[in-house]
Amino acid sequence: MSVSQTLETEEDLLTCLRIKFYHPQQNQRGLYGLLPLGSRKRHSADEPLRLGRDAQTCSYGLVDPRVSRKQLAIYAYRSPNSPEMLFTIQNLSQRGKLSVNGWTLGYLERTDVPDKALIRFLEYEMLIVRESGEAKSSFEVEFEVMAVPPSRETCTFETGVRPIMDTGLMNNAPATLRDIGPQESDETLSCSY
Repeated sequence: MSVSQTLETEEDLLTCLRIKFYHPQQNQRGLYGLLPLGSRKRHSADEPLRLGRDAQTCSYGLVDPRVSRKQLAIYAYRSPNSPEMLFTIQNLSQRGKLSVNGWTLGYLERTDVPDKALIRFLEYEMLIVRESGEAKSSFEVEFEVMAVPPSRETCTFETGVRPIMDTGLMNNAPATLRDIGPQESDETLSCSY
């Protein structure tokens, strides 16, 4: 084998953002017609990944008139002396708010994206999962559609707290949560963090 065949290339090490979408009416509308579902696409790390309804100015589009022309942007960055590619997310919508794991961002505000993040805007829920890599100049993006809201999945694993049942008893919950008392729960409501 030659040296060029045995060396790992940047393509072997690309960080991947797996972005999973959910919308309550996704089966009745073609909301995701502009997304390359089920395939990985390479994206330059020095360009923001923009999502919105305007396919001309955004990297990826949603077919929904309620979505802003530019809804959000995801920026790649690296910390000094670290091979990890990390990301921030910025709300580009003047009309609406964007939440990241329960933290609300106003227009042009941004925050770091953890390895697993629940993003909400309008009626959309996006679960972003970062798969590590060591690439310096690009990363991959893979879009999927979820059959159930990702908030149902993230409520349990992100907070470590199970939803309160009708009895209101939480035997394994920290004392601070038990002191709150019983609360009603509804499957259609999102959990708070």
